Amino acid sequence: MIRPAQPADLSALGQLGATLMRVHYAFDPLRFITPHEDAAKGYASFLGSMLRDPESVVFVAEENGGIAGYVFAALEPMSWKELRGPAGFVHDLVVVEHARRAGIATALMQAALTWLREHGAPRVVLGTAAKNVAAQTLFKRLGFRETMVEMTLEL
Repeated sequence: MIRPAQPADLSALGQLGATLMRVHYAFDPLRFITPHEDAAKGYASFLGSMLRDPESVVFVAEENGGIAGYVFAALEPMSWKELRGPAGFVHDLVVVEHARRAGIATALMQAALTWLREHGAPRVVLGTAAKNVAAQTLFKRLGFRETMVEMTLEL
């Protein structure tokens, strides 16, 4: 079942957010921040602040009484810096490992896309780690197209 996240979900969301951090760090430890001991607590606090933001949404996938995944999306204004008009952004999408490939990520994305559409987003933008081929496959299947390539140089 997909539903809006509630404050009671924050501990589980923090754990999933910390998992997201660890996965990205493993992809590229020079690009992504190191997941520290308090990562779950910090991520829970961050997502808790998003629950109170009317321009953001967090949906959870509930399975067998637990949280199997979440999506965090937000409305973003026009950006001269990014050379784009107003857009919805999907910032996070994560599903627990044992529940992957069961349609949960697709259901979470559909909930986020519906919310963004209903709140006036003319388009949706997201980023994915270059090595996260599974996520890229999902996003392409949902109709996303590549528009930018991020490149990093360590100084």
